[in-house]
Amino acid sequence: MAEWLQALGGGLFIILEPHRLALLWGGVLAGLALGILPGIGGVAGTALLLPFTYSMDPAAAMALLLGLAATTTHGDPISAIVLGAPGHAASAATALDGYPMTKRGEGARALGAAYMSALMGGLFGAVLMAVTLPMVRPLILFIGSPELLALAVFGISMVSVLSGSAPLRGLTGACFGMMLAMIGSDPQTGTLRWTMDSLYLWEGLPLVPLTLGVFALPELCDLLVERKAVVSASEMENNWKGLWQGTLDCFTHWWLNIRCAWIGSVIGAIPGISAAVIDWISYGHALKTEKGAQQTFGKGDVRGVIAAESATCSREGGALVPTIVFGVPGSAGMAILLGAFMMHGLVPGPDMLTKNLHITYSMVWSIAIANILGSGLCYLFSSQFAKLATLRYSLILPVVLCMVYIGGFEGKRQWGDLYSLLFFGVLAWAMKHFKWPRPPLVLGFILGGVLERYMFISIQRYGVTWMLRPLVVVMFTMSLLSLLRPFLQDMKAHGGLRGLLSDFHAPVFRWEQAFPAFLLILFSVMMAEAFTWNFYAKIIPTIVGVGAISFCGLSLLNDIFKSENIKAKNLAAEARGEVSEKIHMDIASTINHLPPLTIFLRGVIFFGWMVSFLCSMALIGLIPTVPLFIVSFMRLEAKESWKIVVPMAMIMCLFIYFLFDWLLAIPWPGSVLGDYWMWWKDHMPSA
Repeated sequence: MAEWLQALGGGLFIILEPHRLALLWGGVLAGLALGILPGIGGVAGTALLLPFTYSMDPAAAMALLLGLAATTTHGDPISAIVLGAPGHAASAATALDGYPMTKRGEGARALGAAYMSALMGGLFGAVLMAVTLPMVRPLILFIGSPELLALAVFGISMVSVLSGSAPLRGLTGACFGMMLAMIGSDPQTGTLRWTMDSLYLWEGLPLVPLTLGVFALPELCDLLVERKAVVSASEMENNWKGLWQGTLDCFTHWWLNIRCAWIGSVIGAIPGISAAVIDWISYGHALKTEKGAQQTFGKGDVRGVIAAESATCSREGGALVPTIVFGVPGSAGMAILLGAFMMHGLVPGPDMLTKNLHITYSMVWSIAIANILGSGLCYLFSSQFAKLATLRYSLILPVVLCMVYIGGFEGKRQWGDLYSLLFFGVLAWAMKHFKWPRPPLVLGFILGGVLERYMFISIQRYGVTWMLRPLVVVMFTMSLLSLLRPFLQDMKAHGGLRGLLSDFHAPVFRWEQAFPAFLLILFSVMMAEAFTWNFYAKIIPTIVGVGAISFCGLSLLNDIFKSENIKAKNLAAEARGEVSEKIHMDIASTINHLPPLTIFLRGVIFFGWMVSFLCSMALIGLIPTVPLFIVSFMRLEAKESWKIVVPMAMIMCLFIYFLFDWLLAIPWPGSVLGDYWMWWKDHMPSA
């Protein structure tokens, strides 16, 4: 023990040397900047900084890289809370409660709670890493593919709480997400599944454009439909008072913060489980365990922000553990960090816990100090971030949409990323307004591939005995109880199964039922194609597809035959200001006061702007399109003054050029004008 305490103190002295502290500070600044930009994330930043560490000593290199990795998630909540448009999958759950808080004038409070919970979660992750390093090796060795499969199934079971009081819709969305995750080349047989003869889909759909399309575009579309700021300046609370209140909220709910940080650290330490699912599992845990959460989560409850952010920011400490102990990266960023280990002569394994123990603990201190610096900077500028919600929609939308396009293009850096972004944006906007919860779709997509992969590995390696492993039995039992919970609650509310089955009447058809009918047709077409595949390639997609058709069909029948008495009861409760039984676990729409035709036409205009951006991009390229799009949007939508339009277009164009084109060297998609220019240079005779 004395050796470990000595190494802990030695690691602190190492990181506090001025040049290493300066590098840590630089990594923090880079991490916050990349966290704010949609779709870019810490992986790209870590890869960008890696070449600059060649001439550094190991501790200095780790300080720079971990400073970036630990604080990227601190910048994530800004767009999620202020605009309801999460830039990354890790902050999607934060938007469910953070954005409603902003719309009622409590954006600063939500930001304060996000930063303090991020700080507490990050510090907890670092402390947990420091404490568990001596004992973690046997624990991680115990976890095999059956346990990872059971954890994925448990994650999928979270759809029951992320679906509100519409579990059939949530299960349909989760099954659809899993089917989307299975698009591409089957890892077992090489069969191409649902690729539509597109080379882009051979390797599957990327997460980034799907997340931006599902969560960012619907909120931005509603902003244009409503044609006003997110919140008026008169409705907005004092920013510093709000930040202080959000900070106090974290200490009031300190036990929730600790529990969710524990969840983030533990799941982050498990290789093979996507970091994008951590915030959803933590959010689902808070939804099930916090008093009154079923009625207030998704409507602007600060506890939802705390649950999501504390788990997200604690995962880096957990993800570093298997990287150091086994050389098995716990995330994509840790995979790049593993390359930095090798580059600087650090060999993961026993050496990192013996002769290089002081460097290991310098990494622990790097994560802890980076979280303090990152949260401090966020607090410093939060009052300005919160004011973004008071700007006119015509000032916010063109800039944010340009960044969303660039972020979406980071999926595979192909045109298909932009088509996917647009498709999922339209689908998610329809889901939001037809009250189909969106979180289950993303959760199913994240875990669908994991579930199928570990299912085959477990069966091939253990046969059927893997289902008898203790942790698997416990996780499967918890998953089953979680999935059955909404059904049992409905039975109780209706006085048993007989009351539940008798609460129906003659069929009533409404135009809203066209959406589940469309989904049924889509699932049927996908299943018809799946029946032609190899048996091993179609077994899991067939099971999931049958589930999707069954859940969607039951949901449609329930809507057609459901008694109007329940709907009338819910509407009456809402009119009295009471909480109705109908809970929509998603960001609620604020444009329902507008006529449906107006909402539809303005939605068409929004997605028309997006299509025009794509057409211009195909013709003249992305960078020339940016100023053209900003000028056109601001002048045609709101007749903004040229004194505002021209400088904004120029600044945005220069920013994108220097950061993404010159510094990050992103290979933009080709354009007609660009291809002609290259042809002209190649074929024109030299002077």
